[in-house]
Amino acid sequence: MQQLKSTELLNTINSSQDVRALELEQLPELCQEIRDYLVDTVSKTAGHLASGLAVVELTVALHYVFDTPRDKIIWDVGHQSYPHKILTGHREELATIRKKGGLHAFIWRGETEYDVLSTGHASTSIGSALGLAVAARNQKQDHKIVAVIGDGALSGGAAYEAMNNAGSIDGLNMLVILNDNEMSISSNVGSVAQGLSRILTNPHYVKLIKGGHQVLKKLPAIHEIAKRAEEHVKGMVMPGTLFEELGFNYIGPVDGHDVKGLVNILGNLKSMSGLQFLHIVTRKGKGYAPAEEDPTRYHGVPVFDPELGICSSTHPTEKSFSAGFGRWICNMAAKDSKLVGITPAMTVGSAMQDFSRNYQDRFFDVGIAEQHAMIFASGLAAGGMHPVVNIYSSFLQRAYDGVIHDLAIQDLKAMLVIDRGGIVGPDGPTHQGLFDLVALRTVPNLVIMVPATLDEQYRMLNTAYLYDHPCVVRFPRCNGKNGDLKVSLEETIQIGKSRTIVDGKKVAILSFGPLGSDLEPLCREEDWTLVDMRFVKPLDYEVIRECAARHDLILTLEEGMIEGGIGQEISAFVLRENLGVRVINAGVPDEFIQEATRDEILSALQLDAAGIKSRVLEYIG
Repeated sequence: MQQLKSTELLNTINSSQDVRALELEQLPELCQEIRDYLVDTVSKTAGHLASGLAVVELTVALHYVFDTPRDKIIWDVGHQSYPHKILTGHREELATIRKKGGLHAFIWRGETEYDVLSTGHASTSIGSALGLAVAARNQKQDHKIVAVIGDGALSGGAAYEAMNNAGSIDGLNMLVILNDNEMSISSNVGSVAQGLSRILTNPHYVKLIKGGHQVLKKLPAIHEIAKRAEEHVKGMVMPGTLFEELGFNYIGPVDGHDVKGLVNILGNLKSMSGLQFLHIVTRKGKGYAPAEEDPTRYHGVPVFDPELGICSSTHPTEKSFSAGFGRWICNMAAKDSKLVGITPAMTVGSAMQDFSRNYQDRFFDVGIAEQHAMIFASGLAAGGMHPVVNIYSSFLQRAYDGVIHDLAIQDLKAMLVIDRGGIVGPDGPTHQGLFDLVALRTVPNLVIMVPATLDEQYRMLNTAYLYDHPCVVRFPRCNGKNGDLKVSLEETIQIGKSRTIVDGKKVAILSFGPLGSDLEPLCREEDWTLVDMRFVKPLDYEVIRECAARHDLILTLEEGMIEGGIGQEISAFVLRENLGVRVINAGVPDEFIQEATRDEILSALQLDAAGIKSRVLEYIG
């Protein structure tokens, strides 16, 4: 492994006060040491890399200019925050990020005094900052509020809703910084805009403009002409018309890797009142050549050697449920020209990269706009196409209204594929996919399937695609069994019908999803019945009656919340029908699950084979 380069200056930084104690001329050196330290540490721990490399200079400049933690910085998205964690007392602890008991994967409220709000999902920073700004105004506090949004988060509607709201509120002081790491600008436009940005934030210019506005307000017609002239001149070299219309004073775009230039502009903006919008341009993966060349590959990285770069694929493995879906959608698209694939900004994670290349006119990445994905799908379905929406479970939370209003109520033929359902692991509470089954199973007109194996997943995808109503297929982020079996596009399963894997005595385990497939050896050894329920909705009530009649105990197993979950529905059914069998529910308790590996979490929750055996033996004595 590569030896860590010198961190002599970085080692003196334990808080933002230490950053502000440096000379301006020392900041480029500090940025380089942070970048080296970030590559070295994340290459050993795995985690998010390219996004953090892009904001090193911005992070240093923010803590240099603003009086943090008194001044508040809201990071959006949280995986940009590794340099922030390094500068705010967590340098050594960075090696524990995304591990059990270690640093949180994203910004976590209260982890330090700098972190006032958690930010795991995208597009929330401006709305949160707006709330802080209103609170500061109403309490006559003079600290500064800064929102940093980037990594595609500005594609989310919540960000624009917040800006639209901000523009209608008087007396606010707030700075929004757009970290634009996807846009390229020509050197001419960039240099002109950068120079103009320095002028527009110069205190003398600001004072002159404010004075001019005050004088010309007495002459409304001339004032309006002058205002339009100012906007026209800015609009010729700056792409910020939209933000100006929303009530923000737009500055930019400026070089996000010029730390001294950022300090100058941020220093000027700090003294300006009102709503300010600074547009900076950065390069994702900046300073580490492999990440600059392939930022998507280096967004979330495994352990690797910095000298060699990532040698293994960061895409879903061939035996994962995600990869199984990726193969299926390409195969089905070749057969049916009406298939349309939709993802909210998760092309690679959802294993849709091959589909996106091979069927460009039928693939739509709608950005971080989950509800729009559902609304868009409803229009496609009504127009005669057959939409397939792939969305992460934790992001589906934002799309819930679209599922109900735009798909289920209208009973449209659309297919919803939920990836990352259940325990995700190191990304922590904001990304565990534990609430989808509870939320969806109460919605009329939905059929919900949960495959236990890869061959079952393929059959379920076929079944859902051919079904004439909205249908859901949900699977976790893990490898599946039976990956070598060949299943054709014609093979389906009967709606609402379970399958019995082991026919035993005394104890019946009714399992939803792949956790059950791990219990087959245990059930054969103990002579317990194991049923792969397959369907969350409709439930196979017939098999529940049969198990109740022949067994002393039923254990339900689901990779989701116990409260409101499918296990409690089975318990209620048994009680309601007076079936006379004891039922215990195994799932996730009423708490948020912190960072750890998937196996560590399943073991701690007693959802693995050893835990299930212990539960049953303890219950039946």
